[in-house]
This record gives sequence, structure tokens and C-alpha cells, in this order.
Amino acid sequence: MPHEPTTPAEYWDKYKPFKGEGIQPAPQADRFDWTQYPGHGPGAEALGRPRRVLELGPAEGKEAAYLAQAGVDVTAVDFSAVQVERARSFWRDTPGLSFVHGEACDYLASGTTTYDAIYSVWGAVWFTDPEELFPSVSKRLAPGGVFAFSQAEPVAGSCGPRRMRGKWLEGRERELTVLRWQYAPEVWTDILKRHGFTEIDAHILTAPEPEDLGTLMVRARVPY
Repeated sequence: MPHEPTTPAEYWDKYKPFKGEGIQPAPQADRFDWTQYPGHGPGAEALGRPRRVLELGPAEGKEAAYLAQAGVDVTAVDFSAVQVERARSFWRDTPGLSFVHGEACDYLASGTTTYDAIYSVWGAVWFTDPEELFPSVSKRLAPGGVFAFSQAEPVAGSCGPRRMRGKWLEGRERELTVLRWQYAPEVWTDILKRHGFTEIDAHILTAPEPEDLGTLMVRARVPY
């Protein structure tokens, strides 16, 4: 019998404590990676030269810390209390960087601050209905602002919200599942166009080894 999807926060709060043993050291923030292969693909230049950015779903905060260390004012929002606590402990001494516990759409709807760029690296964009998220993103971008995100290459023949199972939790309280949204690049382009984005580039970046999973890369702007 299939498990009902949990809230994303519950999924990640349960998942993260079992990733390894003991206290996890802070990751290295010496580069900005959009893919799961370190040093592969574009870096922070995909965001242009922003002064203020918002990250949706920062996990341990490596990319956010990288930008903050370069002088960018960074706010990073994550719905997992576990992840936010870990990120704050890792980067507590980094100026210009704040981690906020909250859901992406709620956070975007609750404030008026505008950002030069909003981005997500295998983060909240993957796990949020774009029909709800994208209008909120466009309202919080400054004129000409960049919206960029990455996630796993979509599985051929699958489209829309798909279940992701927490197999690593087998034998614990219960197996958790969560929904993630995946579309082909041309579908992401159409969705972004409908919500007023321009200069859209959506494509699959192949992995360093062709037989490995590639990365969906998407970048767009709001009009000036």
C-alpha cells in the first residue's frame, strides 16, 4: 500500500539526522555548485552580479555561504528546522548571511524585500508546485532580477509531481515519501513564460560520466 506524502519539512527533519554518524563538520564553501558533481558546470556567475539574494532550500548552506563570503547579502529559507539549525551552526560567524526557518511560498508572500536573484540548488523549487511558487518569486525579484534553479534530470516519461521515497528510513518509524516536481526543459520554459519570466534558458547538463544522472539547469529573468 503506498504511503501518503508527508510534509517536506517532516521528510527532511527525519532524513538529515541519519545522514552519517556524529557531528557533521561544516562543508567547504570554496565554490558554488549547481550539480551533484563538485566543480562540474557553471558557478555563481549564473546569478549575474547580485547585491542581495534569496536561496530557497539551502540545506547546509554551502552555496549561501560562498556568496556571503564574496560580499553578497544572503537570506536562505528552509522549511526543515533541523537543516536551519545545522546551517546556522556551520556559518554563525559569516557576515551578511541569515538562515530563516519557513516554507518558501509563505516566506515570499509575507514580506516586501526585493532581491536581485532568487535561486534554488536541488532545493525548494524541486519540492514545490511551480504554479504556486513562480508567481511569488516574480513579485519578490527586482526589475531584471534572475531566477535560477537546478535539480535532477527528469526521468523519461514522467511529468509533474512524483513521489520520492525515504528508503534510508526503512526499519524506523515508517517510510516517508514526499512530492517533487519534474518536467522536461521545454515544459519548464512554458511554465515560466506563463508567469511572466523572460530570457529563459532551460536545459539538461550532462554528467561528467555520460551514464550518470544529469542536472536540469534553468535560468530566467523578470522584465526590467
